[in-house]
Amino acid sequence: MLYNLLSPYAKEFALFNLFQYLTFRSGAAVMTALLLSFYFGPKIIRWLKSKQAEGQPIREDGPQSHLLTKKGTPTMGGTMILLAVSLSTLLWADLSNAYVWIVLLVTIGFGLVGFVDDYLKLTKRNSKGLSSRKKLLWQFVVAVLAVVAINAVAPSGLAGQIAVPFFKHILIDIGVFYMVFAAVVMVGASNAVNLTDGLDGLAIVPIMIVAGCFALITYLVGNAIFAGYLQLHFVPGSGELAVFCAALVGASLGFLWFNAPPAQVFMGDTGSLAFGGSLGVISVITKHEFVLAIIGGLFVIEALSVMIQVASFKMTGKRVFKMAPIHHHFEKMGWAEPTIVIRFWIIACIFAMIGLSTLKLR
Repeated sequence: MLYNLLSPYAKEFALFNLFQYLTFRSGAAVMTALLLSFYFGPKIIRWLKSKQAEGQPIREDGPQSHLLTKKGTPTMGGTMILLAVSLSTLLWADLSNAYVWIVLLVTIGFGLVGFVDDYLKLTKRNSKGLSSRKKLLWQFVVAVLAVVAINAVAPSGLAGQIAVPFFKHILIDIGVFYMVFAAVVMVGASNAVNLTDGLDGLAIVPIMIVAGCFALITYLVGNAIFAGYLQLHFVPGSGELAVFCAALVGASLGFLWFNAPPAQVFMGDTGSLAFGGSLGVISVITKHEFVLAIIGGLFVIEALSVMIQVASFKMTGKRVFKMAPIHHHFEKMGWAEPTIVIRFWIIACIFAMIGLSTLKLR
């Protein structure tokens, strides 16, 4: 909003020239989202506690320690992140950019699905919430609408194409199946982040790391000079998404203040589904879907652990892990929660470095 209001007067007022710089607005988005999280955080937590006397329902088949240490902790803390990210993005991004609105609407759409899921868990007092079929249905509805909008905005040479990491000129045209592919990326990313959100602080730091990586990727892909130098596929207008990614970094950092062990509030599906979906749609816009799978490798591992566990049990009647997702496996092995969380953060950093290396290895 400030860009649209003030940048036209940059010639008359030199100070307003700052708003034309994406780097300045991205930095401002980080700080704005962080401060909004600090301001709204305590208020939202108090309100959630007043509405959730018993807190989030805890899985009875989960680690027994959770029944004691996490009982009474409110959920839906993702609303804090959603509020901070949305307000910061609206304040600092170019609101004439279609990609900004697509990402915001996907984030809010997935967030609403998560909100309904959290609400049903609270009202029914169980950990099941919205049925898997209904959850996936609404996620795919949002995702397909987003793909249609992206294809309408994207340059004709990139619409419906898949880019391959390490190969500078390869674009794969899969025709009508691209819509399915892109929707699966968004829904898959959303649910992978959701599965990771099982311990205090476990999901929010990897979200922050991946968002930081994509802040850089969107900036480079949206800049014709940098994209040409690095031999990336140039996507005009995608650079503006660096502001959204920066806002997500700031809001995540603010949320971590309240989510650090012992957590005062849980993100809930409201946040995990929303921001997994937002990272997915950003990867689709920038043609870095496969790179998201590398940078977000921790999320992939968590999702695969559940898939392997379910497949193994159905086919053989035996479980591969003591419990899935895999972070619960290590809890069952006796690892302390902070040990699991910090080691998983380290793994997320390693995957991020590997993923960023694909920008230069062409």
